[in-house]
Amino acid sequence: MLVVARLVLVEAARRRLVLAVIALTVLAVALTAWGFSRIPYIGKEPLPPAEVMLVASQLTILVAFMFSFVLALSAVFVAAPAISGETESGIALAVLARPLSRSGYVLGKWLGLAALLAVYAAGSVALELVAIRVAVGYAPPAPVTACVYLYLESLVLLTLGLALSTRLSGMVGGVVALVLFGMTWIAGIVGGVGQLFGNDTLVRVGTVVKLLLPTDGLWRGAVYALEPGSVFAVARAAGPASAANPFYAPDAPAVAFDVWAVAWIAVMLGVALWSFRAREV
Repeated sequence: MLVVARLVLVEAARRRLVLAVIALTVLAVALTAWGFSRIPYIGKEPLPPAEVMLVASQLTILVAFMFSFVLALSAVFVAAPAISGETESGIALAVLARPLSRSGYVLGKWLGLAALLAVYAAGSVALELVAIRVAVGYAPPAPVTACVYLYLESLVLLTLGLALSTRLSGMVGGVVALVLFGMTWIAGIVGGVGQLFGNDTLVRVGTVVKLLLPTDGLWRGAVYALEPGSVFAVARAAGPASAANPFYAPDAPAVAFDVWAVAWIAVMLGVALWSFRAREV
């Protein structure tokens, strides 16, 4: 199992894709840092420090959404063909001919990809937050918590993509995972609209979809960790109208939801193990 995980990391390091992602991430961080440095001068006169911090806090959430999408796309891109590609090419059959169980093969793939994703998530988010701090002097209230939620969101999609990879081709599994990710995000907005208009049906739809694929709930956890207290005061004064905003979270996710998200990952990983053991290679 650990040998497979190590091979995943070695193979990823050999690909030019990793270098391309790193280069694009550094470029994105540099551009956003420059943009943040211009916040005090967006008006005809320099903004006061309080307004600068407020604008910076909201732009930080937008940047976090960008990284959320990049992490989600990366997770699906590497997980969807991880097993199906090697099965179609015959590599999986050669690997499994050695004293390695199918469960160990799948777990090794998951561990290697999860570690790779963790390194990228921690490194890219930390680099971005440091750049924002240097550019404009702003730091979010709970950056580590936000990073953990962003990573869990991508880990959900990685596990889903790997489970789909045991039965579907890389392209099909990737498309399915991304479509479900988009539908869940929209369902979160629908649930917020339901709260705004007092429509219990829409609220239930948003809640059910959030439980079926907990990515939107984890994204809201990251948003809550990034919001300063001043924004909470203004948004709560606005009442239910703020619930439909996908870039605002009035409350932290319940502990039960956090436990459910971790359990969902474990269950989906179990599905991947069962599915690969049950198929012919």
